[in-house]
Amino acid sequence: MVSYKELGLVNSREIFRKAMAGGYAIPAFNFNNMEQMQAIIQACVEMKSPVILQVSSGARKYANQTLLRYMAQGAVEYAKELGCNIPIVLHLDHGDTFELCKSCIELGFSSVMIDGSSLPYDENVALTKKVVDYAHQYDVTVEGELGVLAGIEDDVHAETHTYTRPEDVEDFVKKTGVDSLAISIGTSHGANKFKPEQCQRNADGILVPPPLRFDILEEIQKRIPGFPIVLHGSSSVPQDLVKIINTHGGKLKDAVGIPEDQLRQAAKTNVCKVNIDSDGRLAMTAAVRKVFVDSPEVFDPRKYLGPARDSLRELYKHKIKEVLGSDNKA
Repeated sequence: MVSYKELGLVNSREIFRKAMAGGYAIPAFNFNNMEQMQAIIQACVEMKSPVILQVSSGARKYANQTLLRYMAQGAVEYAKELGCNIPIVLHLDHGDTFELCKSCIELGFSSVMIDGSSLPYDENVALTKKVVDYAHQYDVTVEGELGVLAGIEDDVHAETHTYTRPEDVEDFVKKTGVDSLAISIGTSHGANKFKPEQCQRNADGILVPPPLRFDILEEIQKRIPGFPIVLHGSSSVPQDLVKIINTHGGKLKDAVGIPEDQLRQAAKTNVCKVNIDSDGRLAMTAAVRKVFVDSPEVFDPRKYLGPARDSLRELYKHKIKEVLGSDNKA
């Protein structure tokens, strides 16, 4: 058993409380490798922002659970080396079994998500409560989910979208004891979040998705006032990055995301954690593709992973300051 406190990590309880009081959201950035971790910490230290390092089950399979844990510990020391001891959470994203959550807790994670949203309601409650009862023994915070987001992200696949039912949230929170709740109000996983027929084109010909259901969010907040809310699938899919990818050999068709102004609006409510993954993938892919096309003689991984890391850092600095409002909150 490894305690996250020994690694210098924190759980999400206090940073969520401060975020709700301050009208901003904590960035939750997924990472799978060293360059992603470097970019996240560099951006968050420069902007003086707390951060949630997210690890999906796919990331654990790709990078190895032990290496990821030591990378998170290294992130804490790296932040100090860069000059700012920012709060860092190590979080399991979309855990789907009790065993997976238990394993992460025992390996030093400070927060876990148990996603039983695809299960019947009573089964979701029972599974979530089981994880909460175990996690709270070690002061690890737990995120649950009600409602289903469409789209694809790592091992998470859903064809259809189901909005969170506000009438369920109070009962769910009371019965499970979760510390935060991921809800479904119109965000979606992946870079192709919406079908073209669901969108409208603006004056520039860019696809604009349907607006988030702030009415549902408002009703949920009335039923569980002061309770931490989480948004998954909140990448905005910057069209400049899509263009770079497609003009350098890529084939991203009808990639569209969540408008940043809507995410900023959400971050001023009790939405205190916003998950961003696809935008980071786009930033890195755009940078790598550009190097391969503009400098085809390059074969040193540092020559293309370095620019990818730098592009990711700049993207995250923008998200922290302009979208989430978490700058200078560390």
